[in-house]
Amino acid sequence: MAVPAKKIPLRKCTGCQEMKQKKDMMRVLKTAEGQIVLDTTGRKNGRGAYLCRSMSCFEQAVKNKGLERSLKVKVPEETYESLKKEIEAFEKR
Repeated sequence: MAVPAKKIPLRKCTGCQEMKQKKDMMRVLKTAEGQIVLDTTGRKNGRGAYLCRSMSCFEQAVKNKGLERSLKVKVPEETYESLKKEIEAFEKR
């Protein structure tokens, strides 16, 4: 008997609109308190939107308002700036 292949969860990037493996992406999260943070573990509670691990996808998501649509909330400019800094720090790792 053949063992069925394990299903790999896929998510769509809000920037480039490509389907990729969940583990290869970053999760931007809207918490119950309404804060928008970068969820590096991918396990926190709240509504999430996924982005590729690149600054270009983040910039594209800001431009086409993909994060706002996915999180169903208006994202303030200060939040975009703090997310940008977090992503830059994450890319340097």
